[in-house]
Amino acid sequence: MTTTTAAEPKKSSLKTLAGLFPFLAPYKTQFVLAGLALLVAAGATLAVPYAFRQMIDLGFGGAGSSVHINNSFLALFGVSCVLALSSAARFYTVSWLGERVTADIRNGVYAHVVEQSPQFFETTQSGEVLSRLTTDTTLIQTVVGTSISMGLRNTLLFIGGMGMMFFTSVKLSALILVLLMAVVVPIVLFGRRVRKLSRASQDTIADSSAMAGEILNAMPTVQAFTHEIIEASRFGKAVELSFQTAKQRIQARALLTAIAILLVFGAIVFVLWLGAQAVIQGTMSGGALAQFVLYAALVAGAIGALSEVMGDAQRAAGATERLMELLAVESPIQSPAAPQALPPRVAAGAALTLRDVTFHYPSRPQSPALTHLSLDIAPGQTVAIVGPSGAGKTTLFQLLLRFYDPQQGELLLDGVEVKKLALHTLREAIGIVPQDTIIFSANAIENIRYGRAGASDAEVIAAAKMAAAHEFIERLPEGYQSFLGERGVRLSGGQRQRIAIARALLKNPPLLLLDEATSALDAESERLVQSALEAAMVGRTTLVIAHRLATVQRADRIVVMEHGQIVETGTHATLVAQGGLYASLAALQFGLD
Repeated sequence: MTTTTAAEPKKSSLKTLAGLFPFLAPYKTQFVLAGLALLVAAGATLAVPYAFRQMIDLGFGGAGSSVHINNSFLALFGVSCVLALSSAARFYTVSWLGERVTADIRNGVYAHVVEQSPQFFETTQSGEVLSRLTTDTTLIQTVVGTSISMGLRNTLLFIGGMGMMFFTSVKLSALILVLLMAVVVPIVLFGRRVRKLSRASQDTIADSSAMAGEILNAMPTVQAFTHEIIEASRFGKAVELSFQTAKQRIQARALLTAIAILLVFGAIVFVLWLGAQAVIQGTMSGGALAQFVLYAALVAGAIGALSEVMGDAQRAAGATERLMELLAVESPIQSPAAPQALPPRVAAGAALTLRDVTFHYPSRPQSPALTHLSLDIAPGQTVAIVGPSGAGKTTLFQLLLRFYDPQQGELLLDGVEVKKLALHTLREAIGIVPQDTIIFSANAIENIRYGRAGASDAEVIAAAKMAAAHEFIERLPEGYQSFLGERGVRLSGGQRQRIAIARALLKNPPLLLLDEATSALDAESERLVQSALEAAMVGRTTLVIAHRLATVQRADRIVVMEHGQIVETGTHATLVAQGGLYASLAALQFGLD
């Protein structure tokens, strides 16, 4: 077992977050409302220090001080009301945006991933995809729903606070600005390391998630080979690596925060000391110094908050980069821009033609799976595909479904090349019962209805009866409403296969592909299903892959494959008489001399 190693962190910056713009664009109105609430809240916050100056300079001592104090406190209360309402409005709108945009990103990434060809999943583990859909989108939610708002708010407070500081004392403000500029440089430089560690941390989390997903889906095998301790150890090492990487990120982030706060507040304290000296000398009033102190505190708090926001934004930049990588993947299998339609069907079943087809899997370019394969199948025929393992039988089915395209040659369905058909049109015309049956975490009736989403309950039950599944489903605790468990763990292998057969029969396609459809059945179930399949084959073209030759003896034609090529073709009797590969396979299974 192997896990996908995440790519080395690429040189990225906050510009990566621009990839979120298509997801943010539909919600301009909400952004405008959030911006207005943000402006009002920032303005109310900036009004507080000025109110304190008026209260100190005009409200204490002298005639009318009581009136000034009352008015000042009423004004402060009014400001607090405005601040409370605008802050609540800002919180609601930006939180809504965070949740909405995150949901859109998850939907967009998932919809894009499920359209990928099997080639994508040869190199990408599902656990890694799930990590990106959960952990990475959560980081983006934090940025969109909180950090952007906090960043803009504190940017406004910084700008407004600096403006009011200059209004209060140009000399002190200029000095503090020079000191802050000297502080920013080391913070920015150190922030780059935090960004790289953030990307590396997300990659290690994805790797451990991919490993966990793989093992949890193979628990019977793990336990049968007593690998519980080994797999727990492997996962523990992956988690420990993730922790160590996260620890480095946390250390760097903590150090960045400490440096930012120490340098910023150190500069502000020094300047405030100069202001205190100015009050003592009589060149500045006490109210002006109090105002300057409060604005300086706002500016310092804004800078500290911005450093936190920058850390979140850097982590989100790494997460966005990983999600954009998924969205940038283009499946090599696409519907044509101007797809053709299948001609009206005038015969029972579909006509199938393969012309000089050569194919090798992208992961094995030097080993052809099919070589110069040509085959004509008339509508309504039942053709059996037999041969040793690795002969290319299942590969043929994958090409018919356009999971892959051949490097040479063409496949035609009812005279139309499959590449010229829309993928939906092509696959709607094909039903398949795979060798590895997939049962979804749903009840029995929904698992069968997967074959045709709009089918009625009566049609589902009819398909189950054709597949000899009705009786065992009726015996389940809740009948057709019984939950079958993850991957169908509550069913036997034969029962799962009959569910899959019922699903294909419900679809009622003109072309039926059976890949070892009866391989997991006992003798009695095989007899029942075989008779049902023979009835289902009437009126459609059927291709049957089988290792058990007893199931294909009555096929209209048997095609024998070896090393990706057709080596024999004919009926059971003629192929046995030829004494070739088929005769050898038959002798092994039937004891023929």
